[in-house]
Amino acid sequence: MSKDYHPRMHSAEHILNQTMVRMFNKGRSFSAHIEKKKSKCDYHFHRNLSSEEIGEIEARVNTVISKNHFVTESFLPKDEAEKKFNLDRLPEDAGDKVRIISIGDYDDCPCIGTHVENTSEIGTFKIISTDYAEGVLRLRFKLLEESNS
Repeated sequence: MSKDYHPRMHSAEHILNQTMVRMFNKGRSFSAHIEKKKSKCDYHFHRNLSSEEIGEIEARVNTVISKNHFVTESFLPKDEAEKKFNLDRLPEDAGDKVRIISIGDYDDCPCIGTHVENTSEIGTFKIISTDYAEGVLRLRFKLLEESNS
């Protein structure tokens, strides 16, 4: 299985997912399409977001990005990872160790993708649009130019 990963966007997706968990306690996205120019995440939800909530999500994600967190990888035995993470999307033949990506102390998540080394490489996060239908909230987002700090 080969995917075309975009490290900046993929790292931003992790931060967005953790922000959604912290704000709404509805879980991480169940489906995502990550591309270089714009991306989308789908969440099991009960309504669309208000403009205030959209602004709050953007502010929180950009605050995390601005903290220059290191993005690191570690490996956990599968049985230990099952106690901490939802491994439903893990392939059956994934092996005995699970790769965990950590963004500072903000987010930990099993992942096979490529990421930035530091959140300072991501740039500014911007939600383009949201919509809601049949229990699914879709967020579309993009990244503005990388920060030069």
